Amino acid sequence: MTGEDIPAGFAPHFRKSPVTDAWEPIFSKTEGGVIVVALRVREAHCNGRGFLHGGVISALADAAMGHSAVRSQAQEQAARTRSAVTVTLAVDFLASAQIGQWVEIVPRVLKTGSSLGFVDCLVLADGQPIARGSATFRFYDSKT
Repeated sequence: MTGEDIPAGFAPHFRKSPVTDAWEPIFSKTEGGVIVVALRVREAHCNGRGFLHGGVISALADAAMGHSAVRSQAQEQAARTRSAVTVTLAVDFLASAQIGQWVEIVPRVLKTGSSLGFVDCLVLADGQPIARGSATFRFYDSKT
């Protein structure tokens, strides 16, 4: 895999944010009912030692888990358009990722209810675990 290869099924991420603009391109795909978020590690994603920065991992894990929680809650309750805010977020760092590696954040929705959702995720660099995360989200009615 070259530094520019994007695995099958991934497309430019559907949700843009001022926080992540400097990290583009970011990719995503829907798989098994969750939103997998991914990127090819570049210098803009790294800390001073040349490793993928933990803040990038945390922000993208939060986004992947949050999008997945909202999607799951909408599928289960489908009564209205919902959004979510993060109540808790925890990330454990297991290893590092280097420039050129393909990193995927793969969420797993554990439970969603009418007001809260619980999600965890595994962060993989070229298929190897580098972090794990968990989060709780509070759902609220969205205007759109």
